[in-house]
Amino acid sequence: MISVSHLTKRYRHVVAVDDLSFEVNKGEIVGLLGPNGAGKSTVMRILACYLTATGGRVRVAGHDAFTESMDVRRRIGYLPETVPLYPDMRVDEFLRYRAKLKRLPAKKHAAMIAEVKERCGLNELGKHMIGSLSRGYRQRVGLADALVHNPDVLILDEPTLGLDPNQNQQIRMFIRSLAEKHTVLLSTHILPEVEMICGRVMVMAEGRMVAADTPERLKDSFRGPNLIRAEIRGPVQDVQKQLAMLPMVLRVELVSENGWSVYRVEAPRDVDVRPALFDVVVRNGWRLRALTQEKRRFEDVYLKLTGQEEESVP
Repeated sequence: MISVSHLTKRYRHVVAVDDLSFEVNKGEIVGLLGPNGAGKSTVMRILACYLTATGGRVRVAGHDAFTESMDVRRRIGYLPETVPLYPDMRVDEFLRYRAKLKRLPAKKHAAMIAEVKERCGLNELGKHMIGSLSRGYRQRVGLADALVHNPDVLILDEPTLGLDPNQNQQIRMFIRSLAEKHTVLLSTHILPEVEMICGRVMVMAEGRMVAADTPERLKDSFRGPNLIRAEIRGPVQDVQKQLAMLPMVLRVELVSENGWSVYRVEAPRDVDVRPALFDVVVRNGWRLRALTQEKRRFEDVYLKLTGQEEESVP
């Protein structure tokens, strides 16, 4: 549905996008991630035909974005980071105006506006002035605008920026439902949101693609040693010594000590040493409160991919 090949965008001596290639298939929800200045918004604006490229090829829904831009515009819905709304227009009035601009046949206006208002939770707000709405509802109006012509592709730039937790959850659920009818490419800085919404992610840094896969596979590919967190009550030196002597234990670190001591036990990647840890605690008559395996966070992987971590992720 989206095909990008060797895309480049330069501003004089600054390379914003550098030889970028990727594809997004029909029905996918794909996250485009990266730090500020990575080139994400530039890519989205090129896909939406708001910007031209310096080089490369972009096809959206089978049409060339550079030579068939009007055909591409008819097949995409674009929600920019700052939603361009008219505060002195009513919701219904604005959606009729946008449907007309997008050349939706007049006989379909009423039905499509009713449908997108239903989908975006705006049924009771048709007569309200946009300027009187909360940020969350203005974001919903922006989504309704992006959907009103029933596009094949949705391009959403920071769709939950500035929303409160309840609004975030509602918009996330709504975006997940969009994959039933649309292909979605979204950009966000909220990494937990990516794992909840996106089936696949693409990570950019300095204008280049540095990784593309599912969040789980990316976490697994960067998974280091197996790390176990053990909370034990017993003589600290003896506990640390006994744990370190266990087969396959690489390192034991005392994390904190306050009655219950917390130890971080490192073992090879695919070795689970928890049964052996449990046995040594029982054998020595110590007390055990917790024995958990630390999971790698997607945030750790993202920081490593974009070169933002200060130290290597274990």
